[in-house]
Amino acid sequence: MSGAVSSTIASLPPVAEPPSKLEKKPVKFSNLLLGAGLNMFEVTTLGQPLEVVKTTMAANRGDGFSAALSRVWQRGGILGFYQGLIPWAWIEASTKGAVLLFVASEAEWYARSFGASEFGGGIIGGVTGGVAQAYATMGFCTCMKTVEITKHKVAASGQAVPGTWATFMGIYRQEGIRGINKGVNAVAIRQMTNWGSRFGLSRLAEQGIRKITNKEHGEKLSALEKITASALGGGLSAWNQPIEVIRVEMQSKTVDPNRPAKMTVGNTAKYIYETNGLKGLYRGVAPRIGLGVWQTVCMVAMGDMAKTYVEKLTGEKVTAKH
Repeated sequence: MSGAVSSTIASLPPVAEPPSKLEKKPVKFSNLLLGAGLNMFEVTTLGQPLEVVKTTMAANRGDGFSAALSRVWQRGGILGFYQGLIPWAWIEASTKGAVLLFVASEAEWYARSFGASEFGGGIIGGVTGGVAQAYATMGFCTCMKTVEITKHKVAASGQAVPGTWATFMGIYRQEGIRGINKGVNAVAIRQMTNWGSRFGLSRLAEQGIRKITNKEHGEKLSALEKITASALGGGLSAWNQPIEVIRVEMQSKTVDPNRPAKMTVGNTAKYIYETNGLKGLYRGVAPRIGLGVWQTVCMVAMGDMAKTYVEKLTGEKVTAKH
């Protein structure tokens, strides 16, 4: 009898294990500290000089790379390359990581709970986090950085150049919050396409590296292989440079009677195309690629060292993938 029961049980199909429960990961202080620290390091080293050159080329679309370097140097020597760093780039760097982490984590969890794959959930999280970054802090920070970089045109006309806070208050008094956030819609489109394409292109590059190195079964990639995959993703995501040029033009202090009085993403794109052609929409793409690669090196190569330090400082295990 017992033998019959045993053989019957043995012949039954195995009971399927219940699917692993989707858990909502908490956003830790250690993760936020790591993101802010890495972003601050990136922008204070090569990040802001590349940002200044990129913005200068986008605002002066007749300039090549060497002409832009010369223009920035004439404006203030080595300090000209750090124009807009304090306080705007620092405010942006120290807050955008926290905003991205909070919003991307929530959006990814909801997307996964509605049936999205890990890959799809990651893209949805990145896109949503990028849009939130733009409207929460990056809109007014990028606007003020662009104003700082382009206001030398006021000096060229013989007028006195106001200081950082005087410029900020002047815009606020004349145009209110809308003036401070000028170009924020273009920033949102840029961040949305940035994070979506960076995530996707980095994954494609990683798959290619795994095929070449015969690591297609989940083997750990080396630090150099990780940097290469992420750098390719970061560099190739500069395909959306026209959005960046449109953003700079919308925020620039350029005085031109031919510019639209009320600038939108659409009429600004038309104005740039009519005055500088297709090439004008891609001005500044070289330093933008350099910026994407440098950000990747900071986040990937220095991320592990920074994780160890932050864990010692806070006593928490860092779980964020920076």
